[in-house]
Amino acid sequence: MLAAKDVTTQRVPVECDQSKRAEQPFTYKTNSRYRWNVLDLLSIFGGRACVSHITCEIDMSNIQIKRSLNKGTGRTSTVTAYILKAIASAQVAHPQSRTFALPFGKTVTYNDIVAGFTAEKQVNGEPIVFFGEIEQPHTKLVTDLADELRAYVDKDVMEVPKLKTQAMFCRFPWLLRQLVFQTARYFPVFRLLCMRATFGVSSLGSLGVAMCYGPSVCSSVFGVGAVEKRVEVRQGQLAVRDMMTLSLSFDQNVMDGASAARFLNDVKRTLESGFE
Repeated sequence: MLAAKDVTTQRVPVECDQSKRAEQPFTYKTNSRYRWNVLDLLSIFGGRACVSHITCEIDMSNIQIKRSLNKGTGRTSTVTAYILKAIASAQVAHPQSRTFALPFGKTVTYNDIVAGFTAEKQVNGEPIVFFGEIEQPHTKLVTDLADELRAYVDKDVMEVPKLKTQAMFCRFPWLLRQLVFQTARYFPVFRLLCMRATFGVSSLGSLGVAMCYGPSVCSSVFGVGAVEKRVEVRQGQLAVRDMMTLSLSFDQNVMDGASAARFLNDVKRTLESGFE
């Protein structure tokens, strides 16, 4: 054992040079026009919504089997494609889910079912969220839906008509954009020029998120979690199934909780049956 006098203590100088600190404790940054376009849609179309949330667990095992069968034919399908088709099919029987609140106590129900979803694109090195749309998804094959979804991911912004329109609209002065969006709140025909979606889907499952809630741009917005292996009780026995958490954010101005639950249950039954 060393004696106390044999121990040498060295003091390490602490760096406290103030000149090496940042000149400011924070950094200012102005939102891009693309970002403002998203914020305008969220604040104007969804700002007056009375939003509630419900969730359910969905057994996606039959959907995964169908995806495997599609691979054998050379046509790939995605979970999102099946979800879009299931929601659109349920919207046929639930008109309240495609009804929007207008000022002065009025509502409007859109008859053409259009799927809305978020698509992240790189613009000038910055990740920007766009809103994609697919018309009449309940009448299309899931493989065709997957191709349309893939086009939003793979193609340049200016090569996709819907994204090109949003990119051009972003160049409008802020006051003019506000005027257009505010007019669309009062007159349904103008809303169709800005956004045709009757429901929205926000999917973060590919990023490992188990559950999420989508922003209230439509009266019905679904949050899609990851499909993952979970232990479930089936007929009194433990079984490993492909499970997914699906959430529904809905506007209580046009749809109450019971109606939203029936709508979500129809989506659940369609997916769990594999569209049988």
